[in-house]
Amino acid sequence: MTPSLSVRRSPGSGRAVVFLHGLASSGSEDWPDAVWRDALAGRPRVVVDLPAHGASPGLGAAPTSVVVRALADAVGEEPFDLVGYSLGARLAWDIAQHPDVRVRRLVLGGLAPGEPFAHVDLAAARAALAGGVAPADPLSAMIVHMASLPGNRPEELLDLIEGLAAEPFDPAAGVPAQPTLLLGGVDDGMVAGLPEFLALLPDARAVRVPGDHLAALHAAEFRAAVTEFLAD
Repeated sequence: MTPSLSVRRSPGSGRAVVFLHGLASSGSEDWPDAVWRDALAGRPRVVVDLPAHGASPGLGAAPTSVVVRALADAVGEEPFDLVGYSLGARLAWDIAQHPDVRVRRLVLGGLAPGEPFAHVDLAAARAALAGGVAPADPLSAMIVHMASLPGNRPEELLDLIEGLAAEPFDPAAGVPAQPTLLLGGVDDGMVAGLPEFLALLPDARAVRVPGDHLAALHAAEFRAAVTEFLAD
């Protein structure tokens, strides 16, 4: 049986908004209560810690389908709007198509078009965590740095990356039907694929906000775009 993930629910009125955070972060870090409570004007909020993040247990090297199943179980069957950023957006793409959930509107922030985890040198990353030299390639070195930040569980994060890479993100394999907002920082090279997503999605719009991949999430313009889109 898949362990239950950590879910923080804030009461309110109207359709709930579910939030999924990025890699090596947590729900409280990416979606702080004080900020999003005011931005959503009293709507219920459901903040999920991804596997191996925050208060959620790790799932080992579980493939993407198992991670998505665990997230679908965590959010329940009531209709909701779904907001994901970076890794959270990559998973939200699949959750929106899951037969057991009812996503009404979808916000995907900082979404990269390919599967970066497939290019991580996991052997070198694990060796570095064990006290060896940093990986030679920049992506793997960045992953080691992110996984090693205070509060993270580096080995569990690498297990998660291994499992996700085993079932790579392939947007063309299945496309969400919901109205979708794509958000990306103007200085974020990871969202260069926004035009590709717009061409795939049947009902989508894209908005660029100030900042790079880290800063865009916390920009006032990001929150304003989400609020406006979810109010439609």
